[in-house]
Amino acid sequence: MSDIAQLREGSMRKLVFHTDPKKVSEVPFTAPDGTAFKLSDFEGQYVLLNLWATWCVPCRKEMPDLNSLSKTYSDKGLKVVTVASGHNPLPAIKKFYEDKELDSLPILLDPKGTFSRDMNVLALPVTVILSPEGKEVARLIGDAAWASPEAVTLFDALTEMSRNAAKSVN
Repeated sequence: MSDIAQLREGSMRKLVFHTDPKKVSEVPFTAPDGTAFKLSDFEGQYVLLNLWATWCVPCRKEMPDLNSLSKTYSDKGLKVVTVASGHNPLPAIKKFYEDKELDSLPILLDPKGTFSRDMNVLALPVTVILSPEGKEVARLIGDAAWASPEAVTLFDALTEMSRNAAKSVN
């Protein structure tokens, strides 16, 4: 991870890579239909977990970039997971997704903020990168330009590292 950490430029400088991977929450969050998910459901690939809210201006600003990132990397070993934390009425989320044409991001909910608190999220937005083993390896507090050339360079290296690791196992 230290090689990838050295690639941080622009708003990616705020992305802090941990020396040791950290355990993540097993508190569930839900889809609008009530289906429960845990972060362990996404193991086996890198995950970019973004905690956001409809009322959070920086959150709203970065969502189109996260949508673009999801489109670019969904078939390359990176899953973008967005969880609306706290009170976010579903009609407001759906309208926001429609207005911004967010067609590659899941609608997932943490209505009481229980999952977010268990992830030690004190402000929004917060983005966490999880390893394929389901451990937190990096965290960014605040918004970022997730579709910037600097982000693309970083995520190209991350997904390439993942592909190379998978090849060496096979």
